[in-house]
Amino acid sequence: MRYTLLDNQKDAVILVARILLMVLFIMFGWSKLTDFSGTVAYMTSSGAPVPGLSAVIAVVMEFVVGIALLVGFFTRPLALLLAVYTLGTAIIGHHYWNMTGAMQYNNMIHFYKNISIIGGLLLLCVTGAGKYSIDRR
Repeated sequence: MRYTLLDNQKDAVILVARILLMVLFIMFGWSKLTDFSGTVAYMTSSGAPVPGLSAVIAVVMEFVVGIALLVGFFTRPLALLLAVYTLGTAIIGHHYWNMTGAMQYNNMIHFYKNISIIGGLLLLCVTGAGKYSIDRR
């Protein structure tokens, strides 16, 4: 009885959750796409394997998959794929255990931010996109 209001709005809440989860990916995926040479340079400086390919993967995962999840297209498998990608970026890009001082603290925050986002993506993988999605049509 206490959760009736939320139960009645479940699909709307899932839509808002999808939007909020994807804001980060779409914004940064777009910036990686529009400054692709800068993205490759960043991948090189961060030690990403095969920087050119890593940059392409980042754009596809963040921008293309982000938009697909935003509109609720192949939500369950893409949410799982994006969760695995997000774990990889946490390990490769935010390896705080090899750092010290402020840099370590900053990267630790980003690492665990990624872990939290993975939680949201896994939940989206289990719940699906809800009524307001391409998956439902």
